[in-house]
Amino acid sequence: MSPSNVTFLRATEIPVEGARTMPGARFTAPDVYARELERIFHARWLCAGRAADIAKPGDYIVRTVGTESVIITRDERGAPCAFHNVCRHRGTRLCEEAAGHFPAGIQCPYHAWTYSLDGRLVGAPHMSGTEGFDRADWPLHPVAIAEWEGWLFIDLADRPEPFTAAFAPLIGRFSRFRLASLVVAQRIEYDVRANWKLVHENYSECYHCSPVHPALVRLTPANSGENDLYDGPFLGGFMVITQPGGSMSMSGRACGVPVGDLPPEDAQRVYYYSIFPNMLLSLHPDYVMVHTLWPQSPDRTRITCEWLFHPASLDDPSYDPQDAVAFWDMTNRQDWHVCELSQLGVSSRAYVPGPYSARESLAAAFDREVSRSLGDEPGR
Repeated sequence: MSPSNVTFLRATEIPVEGARTMPGARFTAPDVYARELERIFHARWLCAGRAADIAKPGDYIVRTVGTESVIITRDERGAPCAFHNVCRHRGTRLCEEAAGHFPAGIQCPYHAWTYSLDGRLVGAPHMSGTEGFDRADWPLHPVAIAEWEGWLFIDLADRPEPFTAAFAPLIGRFSRFRLASLVVAQRIEYDVRANWKLVHENYSECYHCSPVHPALVRLTPANSGENDLYDGPFLGGFMVITQPGGSMSMSGRACGVPVGDLPPEDAQRVYYYSIFPNMLLSLHPDYVMVHTLWPQSPDRTRITCEWLFHPASLDDPSYDPQDAVAFWDMTNRQDWHVCELSQLGVSSRAYVPGPYSARESLAAAFDREVSRSLGDEPGR
């Protein structure tokens, strides 16, 4: 889908309708956090990493989603699979490492029950004499998995919405960026002392950019750009790069070849999209940055940030991907700092919800999606 096929609106053209920020309990209360895990993170499609993270059969990664742990691997046919990290015998955690390779299936460290890469129980020592026992009855509990634009998504719901239905507004929308062909040049993990929703809200507006990101606004004006997705689980649009042929980097210059088949207008744009609930996708002409958010507690979020480039950029010494990495690592840390300050503030009994400005319409839209997901009225 090209930019000419979509309708863009400036942030100030999207009605805020008197929206206010969320009550403090939404960011601090353990019971609210527990509901969010159950109704959002255990019930929606989550970005779990790049398909290249499990390049061959037996490679695996483990993702912790609230109280749950999920193994993501490839079976013998090369198809991605996901399972609860729970042995069917005594419930023992099967994998302790965050990533690795299964040389001969998935084996429980406790009593050596062994599962094939597609989850079938293939070995259960000393169970042959157990009355009524049939290995076919005891496969690993599966988790729904899908692949989109080179990323893997998982959904822990018992009856998940089909991925193609849930992501219908995004299917094909970014094909010109050729996202599946990009490679990760750098990955940085952040531990942020702030609620995951504060991170989303911060990403969704540039009202804060002038006071918080002076280097960023020199490259792209804080009031530039327009939005094409402004209600529902997917929000965002573009901002304008001031310098022709420039980029969001420490030098202000491009640090890679174009990532895909981009029309001329995309050469001067950065697209920012929040993909509810845990993916923040930033599409630059010369690279792509993605954040994945993993709530740890009401006041703590683990964030993985990755920078992806066209393979040719990594083979060409005239380009320096670290130019972009350094710029956004600096900007990320500025954002995390103000998010942590916000967490401290909303934890005070003096805090009361404040009015959103017309430039924060996407943050207000994000709040509505949270309320819809929890079955609440926005003010509760």
